[in-house]
Amino acid sequence: MMRLSVLVLMLAVGAACRSPTPESAASEQLTPFPFVAEPIPVPAQGDSGQPQLTHSARGIVLSWLEQRDASTTLKFSELANGVWAAAKTVASSDDWFVTDADVPTVMRKSDGTLVATTYPSVDPAIEAYDLRISYSRDEGKTWSQPLSPHHDGTKTQHGFASLFEMPGGALGLIWLDGRVQQSMSVYFASFDADWKQTAEASVNARVCECCPTAAAMTADGPLVAFRDRSNQEIRDIHVARVEQGKWTEAVPVHADNWRIEACPVNGPALSARGRTVAAAWFSATGNNGHAYAAFSQDAGRTWGDPIRLDDETSLGRVDIELLEGDSALATWVEFANERAQLRARLIRTTRERSAAATIAGAGDRRVRGYPRLERTGNTLVFAWTESGDGPGPQEVKTAIGRLK
Repeated sequence: MMRLSVLVLMLAVGAACRSPTPESAASEQLTPFPFVAEPIPVPAQGDSGQPQLTHSARGIVLSWLEQRDASTTLKFSELANGVWAAAKTVASSDDWFVTDADVPTVMRKSDGTLVATTYPSVDPAIEAYDLRISYSRDEGKTWSQPLSPHHDGTKTQHGFASLFEMPGGALGLIWLDGRVQQSMSVYFASFDADWKQTAEASVNARVCECCPTAAAMTADGPLVAFRDRSNQEIRDIHVARVEQGKWTEAVPVHADNWRIEACPVNGPALSARGRTVAAAWFSATGNNGHAYAAFSQDAGRTWGDPIRLDDETSLGRVDIELLEGDSALATWVEFANERAQLRARLIRTTRERSAAATIAGAGDRRVRGYPRLERTGNTLVFAWTESGDGPGPQEVKTAIGRLK
């Protein structure tokens, strides 16, 4: 497997060399951007990165990693009245597998239980690591012993997990699993409310080696998304659903027919409300990198035509959140003015788009890693990592916008 940092660098350089394309997969009609994003301080210390956002009925949880010498610490905070609460620590270790793309998660279930994932390294020489789950029933003061959702015992990759709550308070998750040699798979596991494991099953047998996954709960059950990998090296975004207790055959969100010999380290994003789903993804067919979004009105069974998000050329790293009515807000990283910028745009099922807004990266700070987006009520929260041009620590940053 090619190392993630090297592959990300290759993609960034390649995107910088591509010329803009006049292609536009969306209506030219523009609507005003719906809010102004205002920065809010993050209670992180020192060198911080790998932000993640999750949402529950109690609000939004931000998690991140802090590096100090050889030690890595997973911390989290919850948003209260527009301010991040004091940071709490989940765990620290000097043997976690850490990358910008495969980040830990802290989420809150509907019963108040906090759940966290970590990635203990097994064999750094071959980038083998495990996925572990811990939970806390006392607001993060103490955490359970880590649980493993996989039981194959192989020294391979187990990562890029996406968590979701299932009916009855069960925890569901998917991850990339390398137990089958020469082929990366997507696996699913579930734990009931008493933390007894109730499932471990394959979802898709052959997928891209290091593209993040996505998951959302629809009115018809869980929907998961990942970058498929055909025998011809076509690596388009596919989705799978649960029907009658079994995972369906994966279908493409759109047939981009992007053929690439190496993993682009660019996964999809999903957001669902009832049977309405919005998806966002990255593709570079024709050597032009672009970010796209599409809507489904039947819980992911079929999808509308793609709506292009970027204006010039994109590095991908997308996220998306459904809003009220027929709209969604999507984010992506655009390569503009020789810099990577975090941008956002309102899109509608009618294919109407707003003007794009630059959230970060327009000044002398660089946007790094994989930005995140989450919504609670009329509030949208953005999280990203940024650094200066020279030496020095990177920092997790956030901004908040309130819908008009």
